[in-house]
Amino acid sequence: MNSFGKMFRISIFGESHGIQIGIVIDGCPAGIVLSEDDLMDDFARRRAGGRGTTPRVEPDLPRIVSGVFRGKTTGAPLTIVFENTNIKSEDYGNLWDQPRPGHADYTSQQKYGGYNDPRGGGHFSGRITLGIVAAGVIAKKIIAPTTVVTTLVEAGGSKDIEDAVEKAIAAKDSIGGIIECRCTHMPVGLGEPFFDSAEALIAHMIFAIPATRGIEFGSGFKSAAMKGSEHNDNILNRNGGTATNFASGINGGITNGNDIVFRVPIKPTSSISLPQETYNFKEESVSTLQIEGRHDVCIALRIPVVIECATAIVLADLMLQEQLRSRKI
Repeated sequence: MNSFGKMFRISIFGESHGIQIGIVIDGCPAGIVLSEDDLMDDFARRRAGGRGTTPRVEPDLPRIVSGVFRGKTTGAPLTIVFENTNIKSEDYGNLWDQPRPGHADYTSQQKYGGYNDPRGGGHFSGRITLGIVAAGVIAKKIIAPTTVVTTLVEAGGSKDIEDAVEKAIAAKDSIGGIIECRCTHMPVGLGEPFFDSAEALIAHMIFAIPATRGIEFGSGFKSAAMKGSEHNDNILNRNGGTATNFASGINGGITNGNDIVFRVPIKPTSSISLPQETYNFKEESVSTLQIEGRHDVCIALRIPVVIECATAIVLADLMLQEQLRSRKI
């Protein structure tokens, strides 16, 4: 439900306009150097306030409340919390009767019988990804020297991201984007065949990020039009290095030591300034919805670091599992 992982297991909690949000990490190895300051660089990459992002700017000040003693992790469950301070819940009052098209307003209300917290999207808000970034910072310490780097390569169908954002602002609309992720210095042997394949676990975690609409590893959809003679990655040495990397560093669900490369499409934000037509439960008819509040024109601008950290979480979990397996052999 709200948890992910086996050895490095995370549990997220909180709502966008609740008192606080946070994350619990179970299985974090002892002895990792960690302080609140270690989290701030990646938090800054995710923070709003730039052109095309929401005017809602939270300080995102982390408080480590368990699992760290004298600057190092203890091996006990690690809990990090964040206060919500910059909220305007009144902007969301009309969404109870008029759910936003493309958002979880309707499905959450139906699933939870109207007991869900709708303010700012509640538990379905991208705000909750702050905990994923926090866990990812720790995961990146665990997986070193393996590195994960993400880049926004396209927005609104254009590689000129700044221009696309400006046009969306002028149109009072929103746009999506494509994020590329590359994992380098990968070890051989992570992942299992079929259900716990490396790409299946990465995809599972990536789809937990709000606004994700797909994932494409290596050659992706283009592979359907390729011949085997074109697509096969010729092995060049005993370390598994290949001439090409259409398989994205994974064969049979198991990492082969080459870079893992994948791309993620991010949808346009559901909340836009333009009027939209949606069902009004109070009036029992379709009517015009005018969304108030503060929203991202291009949420894809802030998601690269979330994808980066989410991927690191999966790799950390797989590496810890492999370490445990190796000790049992």
